[in-house]
Amino acid sequence: MYYFKKNITNHHNWYLIDAKKKILGRLATIIAYYLMGKHKVTYSPHIDIGDYITVINAEKIKVTGNKKKDKMYYNHSGYSGGIKKISLNELIINYPDRVIKNAVKGMLPRNKIGHLILNRLNIYSGIKHKHIAQKHYILNI
Repeated sequence: MYYFKKNITNHHNWYLIDAKKKILGRLATIIAYYLMGKHKVTYSPHIDIGDYITVINAEKIKVTGNKKKDKMYYNHSGYSGGIKKISLNELIINYPDRVIKNAVKGMLPRNKIGHLILNRLNIYSGIKHKHIAQKHYILNI
């Protein structure tokens, strides 16, 4: 007989992460870990008990090797000839929040809970963010 934990008390904390000079992949694993709630004792994969994450300074993320010029992101519109590609360097310059969001999205489960979890991730390219009213715990990585 198995015991399945019920989602009775679900308290979400708020964490603030400064992405300045952090390596993209290592930062994304830590963000995914806290978003899923694996740092909590009451973690269960079928219950959404993760926390909110606010990332600042996304434009100052660090990437190792030649990934800035070699790594490409592809998007297809569905029409013939509708494929678009953008390099990681261009994406960091134009949309720095999408770089971190795509990295974290690939580390989350691909189900309903995974989509809910991703909505709790807030990424900003500067120091200012609109979640000042919440009590943030600062994660030093």
